[in-house]
Amino acid sequence: MKRSVLALCFFLAALTVQANGIQEDIDFTGEKARTSYAFGMMVGNDLKQTGLEIDYTAFMEGLRSAMEEMRTVMDRDEALETVQNAFENAMRKQSAELQVKENAFLAETASLQGINITDSGLLYMVLKEGSGPKPTINNIVRVHYEGALASGAVFDSSYDRGEPEEIPLNMVIPGWSEGIMLMNVGSKYRLYIPSSMAYGERGAGQIIPPFSTLIFTVELLDIVPEDIPYAKDDDDEAFEN
Repeated sequence: MKRSVLALCFFLAALTVQANGIQEDIDFTGEKARTSYAFGMMVGNDLKQTGLEIDYTAFMEGLRSAMEEMRTVMDRDEALETVQNAFENAMRKQSAELQVKENAFLAETASLQGINITDSGLLYMVLKEGSGPKPTINNIVRVHYEGALASGAVFDSSYDRGEPEEIPLNMVIPGWSEGIMLMNVGSKYRLYIPSSMAYGERGAGQIIPPFSTLIFTVELLDIVPEDIPYAKDDDDEAFEN
């Protein structure tokens, strides 16, 4: 199965050969040309994100040799291994670059006035200090919050939905539960959660990229009494570990 997927990736990758601009001698009104161009666009965008560098001339020759069943400079097994190694190397390089970028962001944030750092590496800023009790890991809390990436892009917000959320602290990412347990009811904090305390090198779907520091502005409104049953909301998945 893995080899079949790699073979498909290699075939689709070969369709991404791009020139410097649109060639005027190609008629893109035909279904075959439009379909081929669409494949090139979609897969090319995916390949670009991996950081792979392509020799277009060699790429095109490999495509033509395979499609026209001509003699190739390597057999299929070697081609699959070459593609796999290229993707793995590109992913390692991309991961290293993302880690460097995150470490730089965390170091810059740590130098800001008012930033506190816990032993685990969680960074936080007290925006308002409350006087109520602090929750424990087994509590359900009622909170208002906004979650954003280091770029400033907001990926979730109870403020936008117009109502607070009730979230069990033993069902969320470590950085979130630790940060909330620092707060007294009535407090408002800004949490800077390193990826090592969130979604790490994998990220979370299309919303949170790998090695992403998550920035949560959180108001701890209340601790939900234990005798009130918790009804899980779909939005809680953004915090799940």
